[in-house]
Amino acid sequence: MRVDVAQVSLIGSREDNQDRGFVAVNAQAALLAVVDGMGGHAAGAVAAELACNELQRRFAAESQPLLDPLGFLHLALGYAHSAMVALGADMPMERRPRATCAVCLVQDNVAYWAHAGDSRVYLLRDGHVLYRTRDHSHVELLLQEGIITEQQAQTHPLRNFVEVCLGGEPQLPEMQIARSAPLRAGDVLLVCSDGFWSGLNDEHLARALSTGQPLQSVLNTLAERAVQHGGSHSDNTTAAVLRFKD
Repeated sequence: MRVDVAQVSLIGSREDNQDRGFVAVNAQAALLAVVDGMGGHAAGAVAAELACNELQRRFAAESQPLLDPLGFLHLALGYAHSAMVALGADMPMERRPRATCAVCLVQDNVAYWAHAGDSRVYLLRDGHVLYRTRDHSHVELLLQEGIITEQQAQTHPLRNFVEVCLGGEPQLPEMQIARSAPLRAGDVLLVCSDGFWSGLNDEHLARALSTGQPLQSVLNTLAERAVQHGGSHSDNTTAAVLRFKD
């Protein structure tokens, strides 16, 4: 499997960076993930770090290619959730560590993904958004119902409230898990936190990542633009991207 990968994480205007992300690639498969420790919750950065470590550890322990990719994503995120719950077991409910996440696995010319909250997965083809995950949020529901526009969603007072996340309550959240049709050469998979996508137009980022330019350079430019868009209120901005070559 031949791929190009890149990743970036910027602190924005926040006091600390509670986002974490990684890309793991071997000859048979690739795993990329972004985890966003939810602001205002204790140990958000620790929760994000814990989740990424759990995902990488379990991916490294599996024989490649994975026999059951969708099952792997469900179990790995379930273990990450349980670890966050254990971390906050002695804390009041409102202070327990939580995180949103977006994870994508690529093997055998197919992409598999899972997400919880408003961290997103994008599949880009020929400069367009072929698919993106739908945020677990009230604002996303309003958007899908046509009640508000994309522009209105960016400034909606509830834009930062999510309805699904890892951590907090012991029961496993209702994550969305799916797969793609066979990938084509040039397809791009992107996982990112809300600090990245909220500062960029979907079609703009699709065009930028489909130009064939060096992936790391393009991703850095997009992340910096997202931070600039947020100004003095810019969020942590994290993304990982994979360009499928063959």
